[in-house]
Amino acid sequence: MTGKEALETSEAQIAVHWQEEEYYYPSTKFIAQANMTDEKIYDRFSLDNFPNCYKEYADLLDWYEYWHTILDTSDAPCWKWFTGAKINASYNCIDRHLPKNKNKTAIHFVPELENEKVEHITYQELYVRVNEVAALLQDFAGLKAGDRVTLHMPMTAELPITMLACARLGVIHSEVFGGFSGRAAADRVVDSGSRVLITIDSYYRGGALIDHKEKADIAVEAAGKEGQIVDKVLVWQRYPGKYSSSFPMINGRDFFVNDLLKKYYGKRIEPVPMPAEAPLFLMYTSGTTGKPKGCQHSTGGFLAYAAGTSKYVQDIHPEDVYWCMADIGWITGHSYIVYGPLALCASTVIYEGVPTYPDPGRCWRIAQDLDVNIFHTAPTLIRTLRKVGPDEPAKYNYEFKHMTSVGEPIEPEVWKWYYNVVGKGKAVIVDTWWQTETGGFLCSTLPAIKPMKPGSAGPGMPGIHPIIYDEDGNVLPEGAGKAGNICIQNPWPGAFQTIWGNRDRYVSTYYAKYCKNKDSKDWRDWPYISGDAAVDAPDGYYRILGRMDDVINVSGHRLGTKELESAALTVFEVAEAAVVPVNDDIKGKVPDLYAALKSGILPSDELAKKISNALSAEIGSIAKPRNVWLVPDMPKTRSGKIMRRVLSAISNKKDVDDVMTLANPEIVEVITKIVQK
Repeated sequence: MTGKEALETSEAQIAVHWQEEEYYYPSTKFIAQANMTDEKIYDRFSLDNFPNCYKEYADLLDWYEYWHTILDTSDAPCWKWFTGAKINASYNCIDRHLPKNKNKTAIHFVPELENEKVEHITYQELYVRVNEVAALLQDFAGLKAGDRVTLHMPMTAELPITMLACARLGVIHSEVFGGFSGRAAADRVVDSGSRVLITIDSYYRGGALIDHKEKADIAVEAAGKEGQIVDKVLVWQRYPGKYSSSFPMINGRDFFVNDLLKKYYGKRIEPVPMPAEAPLFLMYTSGTTGKPKGCQHSTGGFLAYAAGTSKYVQDIHPEDVYWCMADIGWITGHSYIVYGPLALCASTVIYEGVPTYPDPGRCWRIAQDLDVNIFHTAPTLIRTLRKVGPDEPAKYNYEFKHMTSVGEPIEPEVWKWYYNVVGKGKAVIVDTWWQTETGGFLCSTLPAIKPMKPGSAGPGMPGIHPIIYDEDGNVLPEGAGKAGNICIQNPWPGAFQTIWGNRDRYVSTYYAKYCKNKDSKDWRDWPYISGDAAVDAPDGYYRILGRMDDVINVSGHRLGTKELESAALTVFEVAEAAVVPVNDDIKGKVPDLYAALKSGILPSDELAKKISNALSAEIGSIAKPRNVWLVPDMPKTRSGKIMRRVLSAISNKKDVDDVMTLANPEIVEVITKIVQK
């Protein structure tokens, strides 16, 4: 890098060396059937038409009463959408579809064991089961509108049924990812003030029947020590009529849902008309340190945004079979497995287990058997499937029209494999950027209107107007090729309302840094801070570089880790890459690169050097890693995300803390021996 280039990027900006990729265009076949082909949508959702433009999304739903104010800014920045309106999310996802589609499949539940039958739940059956569970929650558990209930459930059909039963009553549900510990569940029980915990006795993961009930016992005991008493633990049974846990039911506290439901056979519960701004659910962010943040999402605004983005970005029609491979324990599952698709009367697939069980062809067998035509997953899984089964998709007869990438930036090399191999060169891809807090997509192409570009999330969604600030609060010009903190200039209906019970933390974390006037009621003074780094290309497409926290400052030169990882993945032998900052007495921070190799490829010093040289060639000598560590696997969460904090601790010779919640905790010791030998 020359001195001139270094000077052009200030220390408050992030150096970007990525070359923009070429466009890929949707097929005429896709465009002909697309939900949204009108380019004028961007004009209709311009800032000149804000906030009234969002009536288009709201009109996709059925309302008991309409709003008097589309956006209420009186308590800025706690925005209220569709104020004065009344709505019920359960009604919109079930009841309104019955006259024409009661016999249509709402949920395809696929057990992990292939010898167990797929359960096809029609909208009529979903209506019956949700009503009976709602009756149980109301009568037996004593739950009413505004109460909170914590769910700690894995990917079984009973999870969305329970969520929709809560929504029917106006009860606020807080689902905890099934892979989280009992202690993590307790934190959420305490923070939300839940007196009812709903769980399951067991579920399958990697071919093993996991005993889940113990976590409920731990959660209740730990919550009680902090003053939050759980009156009832409602336990679903993985096999109705059979208890599949070694931990005993506690008399007077624990109850089998399957037994209780017999009393409520045939019961029908009228959906409770809820204020649009009433909370629908809490979704706790899963930070590794500090108290988890309970993101409070509204009923009307969230549902309108989930439905609108599902229809126009994911191109979901009622006749589609749609499979989002996320877990309902994350926001993606709430927005794009349950509420968005069901609001549109789609058929949504819920798969219980590991996508590579019993072999790397499992996903594609499910796609073939169910005739899935929309596939939605994360780069983590795409990289895994590319690593362990690169030739598997060609063996199966399925045809996707549409594929989504979500959860983190996808490297161009991985994108191209997804497009050419998984999508067979026919499916469109939307690479979406959004967060737990945002409720739905912020950046994405509209698949029939804007071309695809590998590695790029695309432009702001209609109605979403991004802006990039440097650390000093200066706006980086559009197309400047310099990266900073991507923010959103305006509110939108899917955004969370506040952090449950902690408005000050909400304001300080997401709005204070770039606020122009803390006393203002004008939304223009309150840009939303994403905490992600991004660069805006000249064509208006945004490339997300990862968290601002992950930016490595090398001799005053700020480098995004995602760009470094992408450079490593240009090396054919590399399946996965992770970059972490290491303390350096001279440069401040330097990058360490961890690489997991494709199946059958052996590590060598020559290969490590090849990877290091790739970073230098793609980015420059400033990006040269301190070390390239070739490891057998990465430490990963149960949802498949690489735990970079663990790798950072190893590189910096610090305590890795508790790793037992990882999917593969044993790999930590293996990597530690490689690095610290």
